[in-house]
Amino acid sequence: MAPRRPNFNKTLRTLIRDIAAKMPEFAHVKPGRILVVAGEARRASRGTVKPLCFRGGKSVDRTGRRKPIIRIRGKRMLYCITLRPLFFRASTAQTRVETVLHELYHLSRRFDGTLHSGRRHAVLGKAFSRKLGPLVRRYLKLCPPELLTALAHTGEVRVLHWLERPGSAYVPGMNRRVRRVYTEDQLYYGIARMVTRKSRAAREVPARAKVH
Repeated sequence: MAPRRPNFNKTLRTLIRDIAAKMPEFAHVKPGRILVVAGEARRASRGTVKPLCFRGGKSVDRTGRRKPIIRIRGKRMLYCITLRPLFFRASTAQTRVETVLHELYHLSRRFDGTLHSGRRHAVLGKAFSRKLGPLVRRYLKLCPPELLTALAHTGEVRVLHWLERPGSAYVPGMNRRVRRVYTEDQLYYGIARMVTRKSRAAREVPARAKVH
């Protein structure tokens, strides 16, 4: 009998919980309010994060546009992290940790479904990697070995994909076919093949991944 494919979403939830528990800079992160999915390629990106609320944590902005609501197991998601093919096919375990930390670093410290205005690449430029690098190196010293082993998997894994992907926002009444609420029914577990590169050292910290 072929071995069961690992549930990679479980590994990612464990990683985000561990980061939030051990790193004061990410103590505001609530792992249960972050949805992680696999997505299509986007240039040299390994991952992106999508805020699911407007400024102030609101579902409606001043123009009347609305954010689709994503609710998993009855709980509203505030962020969606999309991992791209390069994350799965051309990374080390350490690079994968860096990518997740990179996306979490973009989140508002209010954790209200918006992004941190001062942590955008357009604002920080090259300083972004200088600020993130020490956090990556510190967390890699704290990351449990068994978690790094799971992130270094080579082979097929199960990971969530969108069956029907929500848009960024919509105007009520403009299109009656627009879905207002997305749940587990619009997601499915697809198969992704992970190919892990060998790192030069067990605690190697790679050069900054091109994430955005």
